Amino acid sequence: MNSTRLERFRRLIGCPLATHSPSPLARWLGGTLTAARPGETTFTFIVREDMTNPAGILHGGAAAAIMDEVIGATVHGTLDVEVFYTSVNLTIDFLGSVPAGAVITATTRVIRHGKNIINAECWLYDAGQRCLAHATSNLLRTSVPVQDIGPASDTPDTTPPHTPSPAP
Repeated sequence: MNSTRLERFRRLIGCPLATHSPSPLARWLGGTLTAARPGETTFTFIVREDMTNPAGILHGGAAAAIMDEVIGATVHGTLDVEVFYTSVNLTIDFLGSVPAGAVITATTRVIRHGKNIINAECWLYDAGQRCLAHATSNLLRTSVPVQDIGPASDTPDTTPPHTPSPAP
């Protein structure tokens, strides 16, 4: 029986992206998918020290990377798209901060799925549901074929995640 892309993506709920994502950046960010519906997802992340700025709080670039990655995962994991969509913009309002060790939640929603452009948004929240950031993005249709995300079977991938080497 063939399963849909969304059904295969939902099998990843509770699994670290470090073991399943086709994106090297997503694997480094290390989030976990916690919910998926058509055009909507929720992920959790633990803010690691290597994701912080000199003040010891989540770096804006790391927050932007999280938001861009989860928007892309939402598009490619929950929608029936045959080609990749790439971000043409990412507008972020930073509203709060969290230190290393904090658990944050990224929630996404596709606002409009047009023929060539998908518009989506993402919110980052801390454990107390305080909004840390809000982003909107437009993604442009490409001609690059999409490979399905997630396992084709019910058997989870047990490949160990890549651990970055320490800087010299």
